[in-house]
Amino acid sequence: MSARNQDSEAVHRAGFACFVGRPNAGKSTLTNALVGQKVAITSNRPQTTRHTVRGIVHRPDAQLILVDTPGLHKPRTLLGERLNDVVRTTWAEVDVIGFCLPADQKLGPGDRFIAKELAGIKKTPKVAIVTKTDLVDSKTLAEQLIAIDQLGKELGFEWQEIVPVSAVGGRQVQLVADLLIPLLPESPPLYPEGDLTDEPEQVMVAELIREAALEGVRDELPHSIAVVVEEMIPREGRPADRPLLDIHANVYIERPSQKGIIIGPKGSRLKEVGMKSRKHIEALLGTPVFLDLHVKVAKDWQRDPKQLRKLGF
Repeated sequence: MSARNQDSEAVHRAGFACFVGRPNAGKSTLTNALVGQKVAITSNRPQTTRHTVRGIVHRPDAQLILVDTPGLHKPRTLLGERLNDVVRTTWAEVDVIGFCLPADQKLGPGDRFIAKELAGIKKTPKVAIVTKTDLVDSKTLAEQLIAIDQLGKELGFEWQEIVPVSAVGGRQVQLVADLLIPLLPESPPLYPEGDLTDEPEQVMVAELIREAALEGVRDELPHSIAVVVEEMIPREGRPADRPLLDIHANVYIERPSQKGIIIGPKGSRLKEVGMKSRKHIEALLGTPVFLDLHVKVAKDWQRDPKQLRKLGF
């Protein structure tokens, strides 16, 4: 083997890739599949991601840091406007952009709106990622791939790659990483080996509780739910081999009438939210947890700048 070959093999790349797409395009599911652990909340409700979650993929030759943004959408509230600002700021700072487009939905005005915005970002390479391929047959998938290729041509740019993937079925997930990594700059690792995200634990715990609270609630509720973890403290007086972490968290909704939906008959729904989220929190933190949940009203918090600040937006 020549010295030059050995040198080229020793190159290490590290950088940031951002997944964009309209709400519910499979960005969070793909992030979790690539990282190999839940770092972003997923839900069948659109617009459930509110924080840019960084998932970190470690390879011997590279470190791929995934930035999962909220879905870009037409904002109806101050929260919506702030989420869109987060997306645009992120786009300007990453090394490569992955545009997620679901295979089971024809390209719509929302996709064109985002693609138009992407066309304005000249220097950053763009990869089209066709998600949810497990939901369609090969003919539908082929038509979608052609339509996406055409969309880039119409707007005057070329996709670096177009890759079909099923994060749920685990198909071609690693290929996405294989295609993104060569587009990153040469760099030593930016995060320590073993780190899977740079999200503070309290934020991740709050997100896991919110994910559980979103399941099965009526259509008008998803965007009204916010969760704040007030404290996480080890229980005193426990033996070293049987630790317990006490977590106190508040689930905020916008109107008193929504309280009953979250709590459920005789507290059954809130209990279920606690049980589901506790399982994921224990897996994340690697320790048994006592979870204390309370439901509070923060009137019209999505439209109130003071409330948004208090709830971390």
